Amino acid sequence: MSDADLQKVEDALDALLAHHDPTSEGYEEFRGHQYDAGLAWVMYPEGFGGLGVAPQLQRVANQRLSDAGAPPMDPAMFFIALAGPTIVTHGSDEVKKRFLRPMFTGEEKWCQLFSEPGAGSDFAGLGTKAIRDGDEWTINGQKVWNTLAHVTDFGMLVTRTDPNVPKHRGMTYFALDMRAPGVEVRPLRQITGEAEFNEVYMTDVRVPDEYRIGEEGEGWRAALTTLMNERNAIGGGGGGGPRRGGGAIGSLVHTWKATADQANPANKDRVMKLWVRAEALRLTNLRAAQQAKSGNPGPEGSVGKSMMANLNQDIFEATIDLLGMSGQIDYDYTFRRPEAFDLSGEIAGPGHAFLRARANTIEGGTTEVMKNILGEQVLGLPGEPRVDKEIPWIDVPRG
Repeated sequence: MSDADLQKVEDALDALLAHHDPTSEGYEEFRGHQYDAGLAWVMYPEGFGGLGVAPQLQRVANQRLSDAGAPPMDPAMFFIALAGPTIVTHGSDEVKKRFLRPMFTGEEKWCQLFSEPGAGSDFAGLGTKAIRDGDEWTINGQKVWNTLAHVTDFGMLVTRTDPNVPKHRGMTYFALDMRAPGVEVRPLRQITGEAEFNEVYMTDVRVPDEYRIGEEGEGWRAALTTLMNERNAIGGGGGGGPRRGGGAIGSLVHTWKATADQANPANKDRVMKLWVRAEALRLTNLRAAQQAKSGNPGPEGSVGKSMMANLNQDIFEATIDLLGMSGQIDYDYTFRRPEAFDLSGEIAGPGHAFLRARANTIEGGTTEVMKNILGEQVLGLPGEPRVDKEIPWIDVPRG
């Protein structure tokens, strides 16, 4: 990170704020100007929301814009952190021009269409078919566990385009119009009573080839970019996670201070141990963000995601224990469809957070998968035997 890069960002901020007031302009309008100024993702190329500078400088831009009164990102736009890096890394210039700006402004919201009933942890085993027909593709299949698919405009869709090659090679990545004929979204009711997750069915859906992200057959490479950024975002490794003592651990400390028996040394010890774990994770994520050389994280993001998942569950379990029976009441379990994504536990309270945290060790890759990535790609341990790695997908036995 050079002084010249920092000055470039500061100059862009000066020009943006001299002509546009985030407190008086609308959310989408100001974010459009922010994108045009190269301050959406500063590490991206100029013309595509960036300035071509070090990714660490995004924190400088975000802090100054926040100080100027710019509102935080809409929680419903969580998947911008996944789709944006994938498109800028693998998409053509035409794809970048079509999708990046309206994605950043919030005019078009995105979801992720990866897992299938028979391809969850083994994502490369997916079977949703895409068959080319001239300048379009016909897509048939089913996806599952699709967060906020019911309120989004586009989905990050990975399909099987060549069943006659090994499973990691015959995949292709598309942007799917969620309102296209043949797309059906069905809710999946969770333990919280809400249906944040969905099933998505595609029946003879027509997708233009110009919505393809990356080369035909290279969907696995593009999908890895999405997955690494998903784990990084969920784990807080993007450098934009909670401040020291904030987020879930801040909620626990607040509850501990409010309980009548806070002087209980056992409770104090439990809260302190969790606070230390949260702070260690925050610092680890901050270090990883500062060491990043490009906009996309590496396999180390799986470490943060795995640790966050277990820590979140432990924090909210401790919160409910401190609240006692009162932590199990005053929560609405009726069916509803949320329109925002929340991992902090701050939106619906501790009762919701305790139940919602059960998903943390599954979503974005199970903890078991994260441990495999840590062992193989970070520590260099021998990989698990994979007997189907070189077999054509069509010949792999299925239950």
